[in-house]
Amino acid sequence: MKRREIPLLEYDGTVPAILEPSKLIAPRDVPEHCVMTFFQDVIDGYKEVGRLLELHRFGSERGHNPLYEMEINGRRLAIIHPGVGAPLAAAFMDELIALGCRKFIACGGCGVLDGKFQVGHVIVPVTAVRDEGTSYHYLPPRREVDLSPEAIEAITAVLESQEIAYETGKTWTTDAFYRETAEKVALRREEGCICVEMETAALCAVAKFRGVTFGQLLYGGDDLSGDEWDGRDWQNRASTRETLFALAAAACFLL
Repeated sequence: MKRREIPLLEYDGTVPAILEPSKLIAPRDVPEHCVMTFFQDVIDGYKEVGRLLELHRFGSERGHNPLYEMEINGRRLAIIHPGVGAPLAAAFMDELIALGCRKFIACGGCGVLDGKFQVGHVIVPVTAVRDEGTSYHYLPPRREVDLSPEAIEAITAVLESQEIAYETGKTWTTDAFYRETAEKVALRREEGCICVEMETAALCAVAKFRGVTFGQLLYGGDDLSGDEWDGRDWQNRASTRETLFALAAAACFLL
């Protein structure tokens, strides 16, 4: 392949790679529907009441990362915390696909780029700006990547059936939350981004590369729209997080 001035532009879609998940992980009897939730507190709550069955353990230098199964209305749902940041989340998703999961909904929080979005407001990303590194190893270089239309349709159908207000739009995926400068925020707002997070573009890219379905639910968290960052105590929203997980599960079963 041709050497480029910027290494991230040296896309190579060769399969198999030297480390190929399907050669390292044998398929198992796991649910095809999977919710990847960034809410460890929600997972812990279901575990405490005995609703989760551990199916598998993924590993990294941060320790074991369990994959659970939960039964909802007689249907099987896989549940996992995908880690924080694009590289780890994408790697776990690739391993989940090798294991046998095929339909994914992620749920998490995000920073808002417009103060009109109150804490807890539901956001459904339809496109992600690829301001991270991982997606460039799964897809050719482009500024943006789209989420699966069928997943977006399933998510919005669930939200509307429960009369939950939501906003669809473009999200900004970045690796470096400590480098979200005022000028960068203004630039992203100009191109239509309404929120910022760390994983969506990478998870979209993995899904497209492997031919699986992926959508995401976010809730408005900290506010980056003003002169000063406002944390808004966004992580201490137990009921919001539990509700978002339930919505993600319902949407996943529509896929």
